[in-house]
Amino acid sequence: MENKVVLVTGSTRGIGKATIIEFASKGYNVVINYISSEKEANELKGFVEDKYGIKALAIKCDVSNEEQVKQLVPTVIREFGKIDVLVNNAGIVYDRGFEEITVEEFERTLKVNVIGAFIVSREVSKYMENGSTIINVSSTNGTKTVSPECLDYNISKIGLQSLTRDLAFQLKPKIRVNAIAVGWADTDMNKDLPRDYIEEEMSKIYLERFAEPSEIAKTIYFLGSEESSYINGEILTIDGGY
Repeated sequence: MENKVVLVTGSTRGIGKATIIEFASKGYNVVINYISSEKEANELKGFVEDKYGIKALAIKCDVSNEEQVKQLVPTVIREFGKIDVLVNNAGIVYDRGFEEITVEEFERTLKVNVIGAFIVSREVSKYMENGSTIINVSSTNGTKTVSPECLDYNISKIGLQSLTRDLAFQLKPKIRVNAIAVGWADTDMNKDLPRDYIEEEMSKIYLERFAEPSEIAKTIYFLGSEESSYINGEILTIDGGY
């Protein structure tokens, strides 16, 4: 039986890396996307190929650059012939308040987090067959969390959730499109936060801890699999109770 293929953007660390490992463990051929972390991408490629016996491809691409994406997708098709699952995970945040963030930074966040997901989804969907899936990695910052210190990120995640619903409508019934809204997770993005702030936030979570990236990855895999065949256009919150 031919292996299915998953493309995960921003997949050299954190949730993206865990998602590559999760799909590889289920027999998928995987496409690792990076901008600057070539060493990490190649190490991950070697790891999943050796451990799971699948094929992996590591490709440098800025998802906010339309021309680069238009080169990325055909490269994957030439290598694997198809893309069954797309995970739009690439994202950035500047962590600056209303008075501090520049217009250029705000625009960059929107270009990567929203427009990038749009570009990749548009180009990948051209090659997707019936039953394929797209999963957008959003955040509770786009649903119920107020975080004034990352205004750009909050608004980008609201936009990503709106894009999810719009794409589900545009691509129906051939391709399912869903998103996850992730709360606190133990990733590099959060590693430099003050310890007292982390403890305060953990106290608000019913499970009293941050999510492990592997836990998030399992949910992403579920949404990409036939086990979720009647879920479409939804935003699934994963925050441990907050």
